[in-house]
Amino acid sequence: MCTMKWKHTPSYFLHILLFRLNPFLFELGYFVTLSSVGFLALKSTSSNPARKIDLFFTSASAVTVSSMSTLEMEVFSTTHLVILTVLMLLGGEVFTSMLGLRLTKAKINNNQIRSRQMIAEFDRSNSDVNMKRKCIEILASLVTWYLLAVHAVGSASIVVYLSLVPSARRVLERKGIGMGIFSVFTAVSTFANCGFVPTNENMIVFKKNSGLLLILIQLVFMGNTLYPVCLRLLIWFTEKVTKRAELRYVLENSRELGYGHLMPGLESVYLGITVLGFVVVQMVVFCSLEWNNNFLGVSNYYERIVGCLFQVVNSRHAGESVFDLGVVSPAVLVLFVIMMYLPPYTSYLPINEHQVADENITKHIINTTLTSRNKVYYKWENIVFSQLTYLSIFVILICITERQNMKTDPINFNVLNIVVEVISAYGNVGFSVGYSCEKQMHYSGGGAAVCKDAWYGFAGRWSDEGKFVLIVVMFIGRLKKFNMRGGRAWILA
Repeated sequence: MCTMKWKHTPSYFLHILLFRLNPFLFELGYFVTLSSVGFLALKSTSSNPARKIDLFFTSASAVTVSSMSTLEMEVFSTTHLVILTVLMLLGGEVFTSMLGLRLTKAKINNNQIRSRQMIAEFDRSNSDVNMKRKCIEILASLVTWYLLAVHAVGSASIVVYLSLVPSARRVLERKGIGMGIFSVFTAVSTFANCGFVPTNENMIVFKKNSGLLLILIQLVFMGNTLYPVCLRLLIWFTEKVTKRAELRYVLENSRELGYGHLMPGLESVYLGITVLGFVVVQMVVFCSLEWNNNFLGVSNYYERIVGCLFQVVNSRHAGESVFDLGVVSPAVLVLFVIMMYLPPYTSYLPINEHQVADENITKHIINTTLTSRNKVYYKWENIVFSQLTYLSIFVILICITERQNMKTDPINFNVLNIVVEVISAYGNVGFSVGYSCEKQMHYSGGGAAVCKDAWYGFAGRWSDEGKFVLIVVMFIGRLKKFNMRGGRAWILA
């Protein structure tokens, strides 16, 4: 009788939500709920006539750290910027992974309680579980302090730079943006690899402020592609200082803790080499093709190199820009599309036959110990499509929703521009070629009443149906880690 009553209490439903719900559905519900709350907050505090679809698009873009935009950033008040800052923080990968660690610890505690109630004779097993619980608790604390420290130091560094460099400070004064909100907003956005900046032009207005760009480059790396490397270095340093056995266990048994961002030492090294290798390749291609183009807008060689470096670093999921991508060569756009498509932890990792054998043994153990619920999940995984298939479907859908624009405005609404926008949304990057009135076939020169250039993404000119499809793309892209093996059942032979 007591059990029946407990099953109808809020605690029971919270237990189901935290411990029984499929991880994919849990995260999907988290991002959709957060986007909806953000939309309501933006709508209730908005005094401008922004359409509901654009406000929800902006909220979803902030939560999924995509920075796709259909509105100019300077239409948002300071209150709106604070709301967007909170959304980007709560939607960032490091923050959500920290929540995941806390949830894992709670699950272990819950399983321990159940084990004590049912079984009391596995002391050694309980000892291993206790060690794992302590390691996860310490790891969660380190990630939390890492998150707080990077945001604090990053925001302070931006404030100091703006205080010392009058040219950068004057940009904010001219636009009426407070130094404090700009610094915190930009630090949170950059570390989360969202790409939103309070200025309409993103970072284009700061293309000559190389010091600011270098600060942001570090935040980009620390919050995404090099986060596993930074985290392992932090754990190694902390272990050397404190000599704690739990930290040594974390370093030696990183995979057993189930935290995907914590990699073994060798894999971390290869990841760092791969990330830097991608940067070098992009720098060579970008500088070779665009070095003498006027759109770079800087004559100083140092400023030009830093600007190019900032642009290519942001092609891997960050999305901030110092150049107008609408005028770069198609070859560079294709290269950026490839970089945006690649997962953040893509790395070249040569393995030997012994490692392959170990992986096969591990897979066999996993397959033989799956619960019935997880078996259903893995069977479902075998029938889903690959990521490229989904991207192709989304591009086709956008071409259908925007077919009228593709007929009347074929230069702006070409397939390559649509592909860039879709891949950027799926990769949660935020790069966009924008929209140019001068490229219209029937552009009348001074016809401001007919067409007016605006500082927002290409999607801002799409139909409501096209914007809705892109919102779906952003959500699926944010959850693409659950579909990394999709399409395995398809044999292309």
